[in-house]
Amino acid sequence: MHDHQSPKKLLWYNLTLIGFVSIWGLGNVVNNFAEEGLVVVISWLIIMALYFIPYALMVGQLGSTFNADSGGVSSWIKEVANKRLAYLAAWTYWVVNVTYLAQKSQSILIAGSWLFKGNGDFVNETSSTIVQLLCLVVFLVFLYLASRGITTINRIGTIAGLSMLVMSILFIFLGLSAPALTGAKFATANMNQISTYIPKFDFKYFTTISMLIFAVGGSDKLSPYVNKMKKPAKDFPKGLIVLAMLVVVSALMGSFAMGMIFDAQHIPADLMANGAYVAFQRLGQYYHLGNLLMIIYALANALATIAALAVSIDAPLRILLDDADPQFVPNKLRQKNQNGVPINGYKLTGVLVSVIILIPAIGISGTNNLYNWLLNLNSVVMPLRFLWVFLAFMLLNKHLNKFKSEYVFVRNPKIGFLIGLWCFVFTAFACILGMVPKMSFAADPAGWWFQLILNIATPIFLIGLGFILPALARRKNEQLISK
Repeated sequence: MHDHQSPKKLLWYNLTLIGFVSIWGLGNVVNNFAEEGLVVVISWLIIMALYFIPYALMVGQLGSTFNADSGGVSSWIKEVANKRLAYLAAWTYWVVNVTYLAQKSQSILIAGSWLFKGNGDFVNETSSTIVQLLCLVVFLVFLYLASRGITTINRIGTIAGLSMLVMSILFIFLGLSAPALTGAKFATANMNQISTYIPKFDFKYFTTISMLIFAVGGSDKLSPYVNKMKKPAKDFPKGLIVLAMLVVVSALMGSFAMGMIFDAQHIPADLMANGAYVAFQRLGQYYHLGNLLMIIYALANALATIAALAVSIDAPLRILLDDADPQFVPNKLRQKNQNGVPINGYKLTGVLVSVIILIPAIGISGTNNLYNWLLNLNSVVMPLRFLWVFLAFMLLNKHLNKFKSEYVFVRNPKIGFLIGLWCFVFTAFACILGMVPKMSFAADPAGWWFQLILNIATPIFLIGLGFILPALARRKNEQLISK
């Protein structure tokens, strides 16, 4: 008789590393610095304490409670509510990726332009119409490759993802060390004064919160690991708290480094698109490495983005369709080709992403403006999926006596419900205000209104489509019954 070895259990630092690699990246620092400047330092502290930590710990309890379910948030909603809401949760988790896929195509082109041209002229000089047509071609190519079941890109992406993590850490180290080691001057004045970091809590400031939430969201990816830990009740919250500390340190140090390289009082208009590349280019100049750092970063970012695009085409769609209830999703949408790919689901993805890529080019002039708009749209659309996490947590606390969990975030169900409600309302508030265009109204009133209309219409359209599928499925099922 042989003893069967139990699966290796994760320790708290394993969870911390997994979470840090999957959640954090240099882009989070660059994008939020572009939105707020150095006052983002205080914003990071606020968002971590009031949002990220409770959000992550909620995920821990939900994952531990429903450890037998593999569907993530939709499975949680199904357990605490009903099948219809579970379907809508699954739909939301898939459909918010549409804007993400459209934006990734842009990122690939920008990374390629830096690799081959060594500058950011592509964003500032190329017609937005031409760029969006190129984005459409890039996306359709990868959609085709994914439909053929090609997975080699995913393996490359793992290496590229780790390289991006290394480059993010290297950026912080080199950026903070540059003044002492190379004599580089601080680009931002008065970085030694507290007033430089205090936000002005006005309307404009609150319109930028969605980008912060977009940056720290995604803790639900860690839920499957709760019951794989050696001591879930102790190590899971410990791992997440250390993760939060790492993210805070990375965000703060990264923001300081950005302030040393870029003048926070005069932020370049193309910082979101070109900022990371320019930063590594300047660091290369400081340390007499030429464009080496920029080239390495551009290559790693291009490969990581390509992999993310390929994975994001397939994985969220499979989550929606593989366990789809025929009552809500038509069978035709779930049909698979010889490669095991839900081909009609791919076609739907292709249509929706193509619309998001092409329509904005009609009313948004300039590639940089288009890039900034789409990134901000993502900060509005993507966090909508987090609402289902908070709803699940609220409903769990409503029926806490019915469920058992090895890890519990808050033992008082009323307090737990209020924490879930706080995160739900805060996310919704941030998404609504995030719809306000970041461009100057006076400079281009027509463009401002066009962006506002798109920012409101896009999430309504994408989520609204989810209410059509059940009607189609019901009609088809009735036809089958009547035959």
